Amino acid sequence: MSVHDELTSVQRCLDDLFRSVSRLEQQLGSRGLEIRRVRTDADHLRESVALLRETAATSVVPAKRPDLVTISDTPYDDSLWTDSDDEGLGARDRRAP
Repeated sequence: MSVHDELTSVQRCLDDLFRSVSRLEQQLGSRGLEIRRVRTDADHLRESVALLRETAATSVVPAKRPDLVTISDTPYDDSLWTDSDDEGLGARDRRAP
């Protein structure tokens, strides 16, 4: 999923949370400390998601396709590897373990 899709999904969940909290407030009353804390936490979540949405909108940069590099089919010069060992086989003048 893209960032936009994920944020939209989070927003839908927050909307469901707000509806549920509103129903609880109607049933329990809004004077209790617990329901006020839940309401405040839900408000903070909504603000945080709004800030995240703003940040994501400015930071999402389309991926730039890398430039293609042409590799020739001509063999490399063997003198490039005179000072290197064959990997996994040990040095040329010694026996492999």
